Amino acid sequence: MNRPLTFAIPKGRILEEALPLLAKAGIEPEAEFHDKKSRALRFATNRPDVSIIRVRAFDVATFVAHGAAQIGIVGSDVVEEFGYSELYAPVDLDIGHCRLSVAEPEGLAEEDQAALSHVRVATKYPHLTRRYYEARGLQAECVKLNGAMELAPSLGLSRRIVDLVSSGATLKANGLVETDVIMQISARLIVNRAAYKMRSADLAPLVEGFRAAVGVKNAA
Repeated sequence: MNRPLTFAIPKGRILEEALPLLAKAGIEPEAEFHDKKSRALRFATNRPDVSIIRVRAFDVATFVAHGAAQIGIVGSDVVEEFGYSELYAPVDLDIGHCRLSVAEPEGLAEEDQAALSHVRVATKYPHLTRRYYEARGLQAECVKLNGAMELAPSLGLSRRIVDLVSSGATLKANGLVETDVIMQISARLIVNRAAYKMRSADLAPLVEGFRAAVGVKNAA
């Protein structure tokens, strides 16, 4: 008998939007999952063959890629940043919408961009950031930060940042302007490729359940 499937769920912005989709797909976490005082990271569900782990968004991709979890939900930004060949992303869940953008202090864009060959950028997306600037003939020195990106320009850590943007209010509050969009983002259902082959009888119905949950347009 196979061990229960482990489903990796991200903490943060995607979680609240993901829970109704989980319910539509027939998965409901135990009551402790909703207890904000709980320090547990692994939870049972209404299905004896599925358990849930709640981890940081970047870690969802790592758990699934390495087979510690077989299925998960994560933003397309994380999928693209890591580029794990072990991940299969069969369903766009149409939630968690935002964008990955370049931002800088107001007036900086007026500098002579043609004279630049090197830029210093604060971001937690070094791979996507380097790829973006390389396509423009620039070398990007990435300063890795996990949060408070908007402080980097005012404190002299970098002139520019690459970060997630939704309303743009946080940028504006810190004197920054969005100058380019690197990619539009939405949450994806991800599956470990090896597990999908070996446990297709378990995983394929789950994938189809999420396709149905988000509508016929994703069923192809």
